[in-house]
Amino acid sequence: MGYLQPKKYHFQQQWLKFDLLKMLVKRELEDRYKGSLLGNFWPLLTQLSHLLIYTYVFSIVLQVKLSLAGLPEDDSLIFGFWLFAGLVPWMAFTGGLVEASNTVVAQTNLVKKVVFPLSLLPLVPIFAALVESAFGLVTLIVLYALIQGTLHETLVFLPLVWMPQILFTTGLAYLTAALTVFLRDIPQTLSVIFHLWFYLTPIVYPPNVIPEQFQDVVFWVNPMAIITQLYRDTIIIGNVEHWGQLGVLTIISLLVFYGGFWTYQRLRPGFADVL
Repeated sequence: MGYLQPKKYHFQQQWLKFDLLKMLVKRELEDRYKGSLLGNFWPLLTQLSHLLIYTYVFSIVLQVKLSLAGLPEDDSLIFGFWLFAGLVPWMAFTGGLVEASNTVVAQTNLVKKVVFPLSLLPLVPIFAALVESAFGLVTLIVLYALIQGTLHETLVFLPLVWMPQILFTTGLAYLTAALTVFLRDIPQTLSVIFHLWFYLTPIVYPPNVIPEQFQDVVFWVNPMAIITQLYRDTIIIGNVEHWGQLGVLTIISLLVFYGGFWTYQRLRPGFADVL
């Protein structure tokens, strides 16, 4: 019985943290759109505006062709669906990470409270961004089903992508949040990196336009490339061919999460002194 009691106490502590995280995420979402008429529909409108702009520029003006098996080349509507499937995880990733990098600096009052679990701070904007992206994801799936008249069976594999996506994003969130306390240039640096990363990832252009000698490098080394591709495979294309890359992505995500969390824990004792 004495052995079971500490385990029960640990479980209760973790459950209390989970409840606190849910409350903080809910409060974060409510505060973002307090007083606005459309409320939580603003993230969806933002995603749809990006969709319209990129579809117009790349499909109509630049005449980018998909040239993917099973998808028509000259259908702007299909291009829009395909593009949206890549934008949803990308916007969740970048939006959550930029906010997370500032979260410790912005919550000085909580940092100096000994009893507050600081490990939750970077998670709040990450999960808030995931909740917001869910609006776009559901809209994409519903519209695709209504217009195309079908849902691919591969949709059931989409949850397999979410776990490495969350681990990869939260690992970087812990890392950047900790470093920003000591180097305030991190959020601005992230904005520059994301601009480069966006165009190095086949989001607005199909992967087959990448020179053949670099295609494998992109999908094996760039985690966001495989995440966006797996969203498209499961929702739009209906054929998942990147199981090997998904395995590598999972390993990379675990390493990034462990490295980011370890760095955060090591630097955490100095947060209050610097802030």
